[in-house]
Parts: sequence; C-alpha cells; structure tokens
Amino acid sequence: MVGIEDLRRPGGYAFQVVAVAACYFGAGRLGLMRELVVEGAVVTPIYPASGVAVAALLILGMRCWPGITLGAFFVVLSITMPRLDVLGTLAGQTGAPVCAALLLRRARFHTDLGRLRDGLALVFLAAFGAMLISSTVGVGLLVVMDKLAAQSFPPVWLAWWVGDAMGVLIVTPLLLLLCGARWPPSLARWKEAAALTVVACCLVPVAVYSSLSLLYLVYPLLIWSALRFQLVGSALCALLCSVLATVAATDAVGAFAGLSPVEVMAKLQAFNGSMALTALLLSAVITEQRNTRRSVEQACQELVEVLEHLTAGEAPPPRPQGDPDGPDDGLWRRGSR
Repeated sequence: MVGIEDLRRPGGYAFQVVAVAACYFGAGRLGLMRELVVEGAVVTPIYPASGVAVAALLILGMRCWPGITLGAFFVVLSITMPRLDVLGTLAGQTGAPVCAALLLRRARFHTDLGRLRDGLALVFLAAFGAMLISSTVGVGLLVVMDKLAAQSFPPVWLAWWVGDAMGVLIVTPLLLLLCGARWPPSLARWKEAAALTVVACCLVPVAVYSSLSLLYLVYPLLIWSALRFQLVGSALCALLCSVLATVAATDAVGAFAGLSPVEVMAKLQAFNGSMALTALLLSAVITEQRNTRRSVEQACQELVEVLEHLTAGEAPPPRPQGDPDGPDDGLWRRGSR
C-alpha cells in the first residue's frame, strides 16, 4: 500500500508514532464517555483503544509501539494527575497489544481474517489471552497503592479485562478489514447494504431499549450481515449493537433497568461478548468456505485446461506457485519488515 510505504521515508516514522498516539487517545476518550462503577472502581464496558492498538501493530508493524505508550499517557493524563504508578499502567497498556501482535505473528495470522484459525487466534490469543496483561497490571497497581481493597480485585479485574477484550474483538477486525477493503462495491451490494442498515437502525434500538429484554433479536441480523457481507457487515452490525447496548446499560434503561451495577456489567458483557464471538467466528467460517469453493472451482478449471492441452498433444501450462498457508498477508508482511 502506498500509504504504508510512504511512512518509511525520512520523518515518516515520527508521523506514524504521532498518528497512532492520536488514534489511541481519541479511541480511549471515546471509551471513557460511558463508564460503569464496580466495587467503587470506574471501568469502561468497551475500551476501543485496545482494539486500535492491536490493529496498528498488525498494519504498521511493531515499530509503532511508542505511539501506543504516548497515547495511553495522554489518556491517563486527561483523567488524573501523573504519578509513579502511571508508569506501571502505561507498561500494561502497551505490553498487552504488543504481546497480542507477537502471539498472532507466531500463529501466522492473516489480516484478511479469511480463515477460521485467524478468527480463533484473534479471540483466544489477542483478546482473551494478551489482554490479561493490562487488566492484571492495572488492577494490581490499584491494590498495591491502596486505592482498591484486596477483596475487590476479582470483580474489578474481570470488568477491566472484559472491557479491553471487547475492544479487540469489536474494533480490531473492523479496522483490519476497512484497511484492506476494495472500493467501490457494486450497485446491487449498495442496495442490500442500505436495506440492512435500515433494518438494523429499526431493530437494534427496539431490542436494546425494550423493557421486555429482547436482546436476542439482534442475532438474526448478525447472521444476515455475516452471510451477505462477511466480516465487514457483521463487524459493523456488532459495533452498532454494542454501542447502543452500552449506552442503555450505563443509563440503566431498557433491558438493563432495575439491575444492580454488577448485574448490569454481567448482562452487558455477556451480550457484547457472545455477539462479538458470533459475528467474528461465523464470518470467518463463511469466508473460509467461500475461499475453499473458489479454490476448488479454480482447480477444476485448471484441470480442464490441462486435459484440453493433453488432448491436443501439447504440454500442459505451468501452474502458478501459491502460498501453502493461504492468501498472502501483504499488510502484515509490509508492516513487520
């Protein structure tokens, strides 16, 4: 990509770090707009900055990690005065996405998320696994600094971990796919996308804000978006559902009315987690099946060509050499060299 190659010119690295820091700070402030109080500690149900950090490392490469630290520092600075324990928080907020990117690299992750193994790697290695670092370091420092009681560690730690994990599950796939999307789509796709958008804007608020607890109504919408638009559609749909559910939860209305703060957190995170997993894994399975079918059709076409050449007494054409692990991950390889 031209934009990524330009960042390697003199001054490009500094711009890259500043851009990552700005995106991280913006995403962090956006996540802090909605908060939940758990055991006296304020946590964010979804922390999109974690997803931005992981996506930046996958797209731009590991060299952009100072931008994550800088962005995290300004997020902390915007809500409290800098103290010695801030260094530990910055280490955790930087170490978690860096660890996620390293684990994904070790698993030969493809940023197009065209295989089920890519979806599973993003879920279990990046979201559920690596985000343990930030939550453990962050809440552990609160306990060590006597800002949080020791018995409050488990619920606050769980809320912190889930918020970071949800940021990775919801934001990272969307950024990866938007970066590699092919534009413009056909007119027929625009018409169906518009119809899906209208249905989503009508159905999701009813499911979230209804006092009858109709959250399960969003799953047919996720299936539709995954079947027709794969991960791009399902990720956007999951993002809309998560945002509206988070707003309703923090306002204690609709499906979250009359619940205690702990019950609100548990219900919201269970909904966001199950929805994000459904969108990500279902889309990965559908994309992998379509890629497999396309490969089989291509192999059949090549076989027909070979038979035609053999029938005519000619040598068969040479076969192109492909990547045995799947599609070439140009974004990752350009960013990590």
